[in-house]
Amino acid sequence: MGRRRVVLEPFGFASVLSQLADRLELHGWDGSGEPPADLLERVELYVMPYTFAPVTGELIRRMPNVRIVQTLTAGVEHVLPYLRDGLTLCNARGVHDASTAELAVALILASLRGVPDYVRGQDREEWRFGQRPSLADRTVLIVGYGSIGAAVESRLRPFECDVMRVARRAREGVAGLEALPSILGWADVVVLTVPLTEQTRGMVDAGFLARMRDGALLVNVARGPIVDTDALLAELRTGRLSAALDVTDPEPLPTGHPLWSAPGLLLSPHVGGNTTAFLPRATKLVQDQLERYAAGEPLVNVVLAGGSDS
Repeated sequence: MGRRRVVLEPFGFASVLSQLADRLELHGWDGSGEPPADLLERVELYVMPYTFAPVTGELIRRMPNVRIVQTLTAGVEHVLPYLRDGLTLCNARGVHDASTAELAVALILASLRGVPDYVRGQDREEWRFGQRPSLADRTVLIVGYGSIGAAVESRLRPFECDVMRVARRAREGVAGLEALPSILGWADVVVLTVPLTEQTRGMVDAGFLARMRDGALLVNVARGPIVDTDALLAELRTGRLSAALDVTDPEPLPTGHPLWSAPGLLLSPHVGGNTTAFLPRATKLVQDQLERYAAGEPLVNVVLAGGSDS
């Protein structure tokens, strides 16, 4: 029997994965409290709890022997500052596709059909009858055509709308980011599903927004800093554009921030992935990853490869 490798993970898999007990020493940590220092010194694979709390990233610096970090988020920008050379980083690609795509479509439909206004009317016992835009016959542009972007499109298909796609690199049926200036004006709805990188930070600036057609809707289910908040506020105040944001910059949105009262804006509190669909998909990913690790097989969802994973 070879040396058991130490894993810190949030699901308490020790009993579920008892068949791996001769190869992996599993310890559970859900992000509350703090693991023992002697355990941190021995951890080789770390599955981060599903939270953006800084402590979960800071812990990496106290793991001298950690070689693999697995996030439960699709985006990894909150982890990068804590990594050191040689670490392998894996993300949760696929885990949040269904939940985030559902919310993207919900925000589109709610915004176009005036659901927030209906709710306010109900609160005031007002019958706010009138014609609203339909998603049918509209053109939707998905900016960031990865697994989440593809999941958004699959849920849009029954709504009789046209879909355009943009990704970092062009491929068949998908335009590259360099094409955005020329195609933004064709879209009635622009959905952001790009990761937050140096290339995408502040991508939706005054110039981007100016190229959107009059009356268009911007939907952000990606990360807040992708959108220039001041530029968006300026457009919303003119009434030329509307928006639906699951993420904001800053976040969480502080009391008194002008986004709270901006006209034509629907806000949700970064809940795109936080549904009942998360846990079974996250559990499946982590279990599969641990089985791969124990068997010395290649890991999935590798974002940064730091060396041998076995």
